[in-house]
Amino acid sequence: MGLLILGLLVFLGVHSLRIFGESRRTHYVTVLGEKKFKALYSLLSLIGFLILVAGFSQARLSPEWIWVPPAAAKHAMFFLMWIAFVLLAAAYINGNVIKDRIGHPMVAGVKVWALAHLIVNGQAHQIVLFAAFLIWAVLGFSASRRRDRRARLALEEQGLPPHPKAPVSKAANGLVLTIGTLAWMLFMGWGHKWLIGVSPFVLSVAG
Repeated sequence: MGLLILGLLVFLGVHSLRIFGESRRTHYVTVLGEKKFKALYSLLSLIGFLILVAGFSQARLSPEWIWVPPAAAKHAMFFLMWIAFVLLAAAYINGNVIKDRIGHPMVAGVKVWALAHLIVNGQAHQIVLFAAFLIWAVLGFSASRRRDRRARLALEEQGLPPHPKAPVSKAANGLVLTIGTLAWMLFMGWGHKWLIGVSPFVLSVAG
């Protein structure tokens, strides 16, 4: 469990610079230069992710049950994961209503993904992993929205118009739903088992 926690601290710590230290991040970019900063950022992220994966794999060998998820939780998980995939698609397609309204669908998708996994996993290492990502995503989304408001107010104070957004279109909305749904079906039906080694259709129980 210790290795998993270390991996989470490194990986999520690197990705929390803009949450807890916007000015410090700016300082690092100024001192190192944008290319060196991004290279160091990517390296630390990769190291944290590898430690996280190793720690999770290690913890799976000696699971400790905290609670047993009810069978009904699986149905809620499938629905939440569909929402997460739609949010993920919305992050990469301009001109959709989701991106226009919430601004940061990727981080919102991580929130929903983490919640979906929390309600169907009852082992200690699973709870630690998904709770950590849920907390990070909640804080990250809030920080991103605050940055948006500050940027908007700064433009208003200067008498400048807000940054233009891509116009919302039915085509973009339809594309988001189509791609998100197809990706959800593919991943839940095949990808999760291939990548993680566990089928989402089987809900684990203690004992």
